[in-house]
Amino acid sequence: MNDDLRNIVLGVVAAAISAALGWLARTYLWKRKLRRKQAFFGLPDHSESLLVVNRDAGSPDLAVHRYDVFALLELAALIKDCGAHAEVITQDAARQGFGERTEFCVGGPGSNRRMAAHMHAMLPGVRVNTDPEPGPDRLAFQIGSERYRMEKGLSEYVLLARLTAGQPGLTRPVFLFSGQTAITNQAATRYLARNHERLARKYGNNTFVLLLKVVNSQAYGPDVAELVADVTRAAQAPLPTPAAPRNSHRAS
Repeated sequence: MNDDLRNIVLGVVAAAISAALGWLARTYLWKRKLRRKQAFFGLPDHSESLLVVNRDAGSPDLAVHRYDVFALLELAALIKDCGAHAEVITQDAARQGFGERTEFCVGGPGSNRRMAAHMHAMLPGVRVNTDPEPGPDRLAFQIGSERYRMEKGLSEYVLLARLTAGQPGLTRPVFLFSGQTAITNQAATRYLARNHERLARKYGNNTFVLLLKVVNSQAYGPDVAELVADVTRAAQAPLPTPAAPRNSHRAS
């Protein structure tokens, strides 16, 4: 073998080794990223999860609002990316306990009894005005001593929560998307899909409750959601007595 041929062979071998090492490194990083995502969502390979859908509060029929359907589709994509499976059930058909399967619960407590049960049991510091009568406080959130009023189409709020039971053997979280309107539910699912890596780095696999504000949904749809505050502590503590709101928040 002359020097030229040997150099060609060595170059090919070096390129092959380099390509193999690059492929192994990319595969390792991809798998590590996937495992972190699966841990955050509580969705190991081939696991089962639950999508609990509410009903359209503005419809006399047992219908699902189209924005809630969009929210379910975004969650289904996340579940599929984790290599898991999803079962879709309506809010009045959910009978399972907490922590056995990862659950994604969509819709406010006024249209989703499952959401109302979760909030009553695990978020005692949150109240939602579900009075159907029109008024400035309709659908307003009270979190601790703060009140957050809706200006429909301009400034609307939604709670995004990851809750864990903290019981041995029950490690699957429940994710809540409880908004003042259906479009805010989708905004919260989209926010989770875009920011789950950052949230996982910050909170790990622990409980958190975030308050988001959806800005000008009549123009931007569910795309512009701002983080207002981490309200985990206030949401998990009992409401102050007397439960008189200190401030009211409106869009400026």
